[in-house]
Amino acid sequence: MLLPPREESLVNSAYRKRQDEGLKAEANNIARIVVLGLGNVLLKDEGVGIHVVHALQDSPPPPDIDLEVIDGGTSPEALCLVEGADKLIVIDAVRGGGDPGSIYRFRPAEITLDDKDYLSLHQIGILESLRIMEGMGGEPKDMVILGVEPKEITWGLALSPELECKVPQIVKLVMEEARRC
Repeated sequence: MLLPPREESLVNSAYRKRQDEGLKAEANNIARIVVLGLGNVLLKDEGVGIHVVHALQDSPPPPDIDLEVIDGGTSPEALCLVEGADKLIVIDAVRGGGDPGSIYRFRPAEITLDDKDYLSLHQIGILESLRIMEGMGGEPKDMVILGVEPKEITWGLALSPELECKVPQIVKLVMEEARRC
C-alpha cells in the first residue's frame, strides 16, 4: 500500500520559521524575545498561560522588539522553539500560596524540586528541558517565569473572574519584561 508523502511536522515547520526570523532579527540587532504560555485550557485557571498568549497574539506587536508568542499548551516540548532566544518569558499557573490572581516572578534557577510552594504540573518538565538545553548550549540568555495563582482547577473553559481581570495586567508585565532585554 502506498502512503501519501509525510507532511512536515508542526514543530519542524515552526522551528524552521523561527530560524529564519531569528536570522532577520540578528541582522537588525534586535533582541529575540520568546513568550511561552503553558497550561490546560480545559481546566479553567490552569489555562491562564494560554489565555495570556492569546491576548498577546491579539495585540499589535511592539515595533522595537522581535516578540514571538507560542501557545505551548501542556507540552514542554515547545521549548525546542526557543533555542537561541535572547530571553524566554514563561507564563503558567503556579501555586505559591497567595490569593487567586497573585502574580509571581522568578527564574528557573530559583526553583528546586523541593519547592512545593512554587510548582505547577508543567514546571518539572520545563526545568528538565531547560537543563538539557543548558547542557547543549542552546538555552536562552535570560529566562523568567511569570506564575499566576489559580483559584479553580476544575473542568471549564473560562478563567475564574479573579484571573480573567488579571489578563491585561499580565500582558502589560510581559511587555515590560520583554523591554528589559
